[in-house]
Amino acid sequence: MATVRKDTEAFGPSVTTILVVVILGASTILLTWRAKVLEATLERDSESPALIDKRAPDFAASALDGRIVSLADFRGRQSVVVTFWASWCLPCRMELPTLAEFYRNNHSASSNFEILAVSIDEDPKSVRDFTAAQKLQLPVLLDPQRKIDDAYEVDTIPTTFIIDKDGKIAYGRVGYDMNLEYSLSRELRIDEK
Repeated sequence: MATVRKDTEAFGPSVTTILVVVILGASTILLTWRAKVLEATLERDSESPALIDKRAPDFAASALDGRIVSLADFRGRQSVVVTFWASWCLPCRMELPTLAEFYRNNHSASSNFEILAVSIDEDPKSVRDFTAAQKLQLPVLLDPQRKIDDAYEVDTIPTTFIIDKDGKIAYGRVGYDMNLEYSLSRELRIDEK
């Protein structure tokens, strides 16, 4: 019996090779499109809030430890970083541990700044559970009726403000900040370690 040899090279690339190239091309296009969408979203979300250069609305709220914290307590003494977040917000859950690490590395009793993490969660237990699980050691305030959130015109979380010692909003950021530590160090004039 004679065997017939097929010369595949004479007929060009195989169907499998063509399919692999088509799939790789489609995947590349899809990934590029998704990256552009993400970039546009981050750019849109990183817009500065409208309250920049205006007097910060005063507030007082209960902290997780039970004390009442007022923005007026810091006026004339320290700048205040106020960040709005919720335990159910994925970008907040990614950003808050970074904020806590920045606080741990840069804050002391003699610091020229304080951080107040204002939770808009309706259920304080969710806030306690999240902060305990993450071992967050920074002041967390409760704003379940979203009165502070409304006063600061927060539409998207996380949103972060820096209020200077005179009570003016010097910096604001809407959305997740991948460079949060750098941004805070720059705005608070803290030398990087």
